Amino acid sequence: MRAIDALNGRYHRAASLTFLVVVVAHWAEHLTQAYQIWVLGRSVPQSRGVLGQFFPWLVKSEWLHYGYAIVMLIGLFVLRKGFVGRAGKWWRAALYIQVWHHLEHLILLLQALTGAYLLGRALPTSFLQLLFPRVELHLFYNAAVFLPMLVAMYLHIRPRQIEVGSMPCTCAQVRPATV
Repeated sequence: MRAIDALNGRYHRAASLTFLVVVVAHWAEHLTQAYQIWVLGRSVPQSRGVLGQFFPWLVKSEWLHYGYAIVMLIGLFVLRKGFVGRAGKWWRAALYIQVWHHLEHLILLLQALTGAYLLGRALPTSFLQLLFPRVELHLFYNAAVFLPMLVAMYLHIRPRQIEVGSMPCTCAQVRPATV
């Protein structure tokens, strides 16, 4: 059995929950940064989330942000076959949004590596960052990926009866039959 088949079959619950933990940890970083900016009144450079307080150089690295974007893209792609029916539609929506989010981070990384910044800006700038501040934009991107992912996970463990037969895993919580 191929590893991807196993991740979407007998290990799907563990793989999905592990992936969820990674996503929630990333969310915690973004929410901590937002709290530092809007509640504590820190400037954006001083608002580095949790990891950035201990490793400020890490948070300033486009490699870290790109690395997370690619991990998200790979996770959503690899686990997609385990989600069928309504859950599959929501999971694919999260995947498609993450494709764009990943491209934005790829553009940022390429600018950081080459020193050639978009439209002559002083720092690496993504396309939508031309319209929206980076902190708010990335909160939006993460929410736009996370919310359909959560809906998919919920629908996945509570599938319709017709969807259960096409599920390659045993993640569905069996509901007692009503009399």
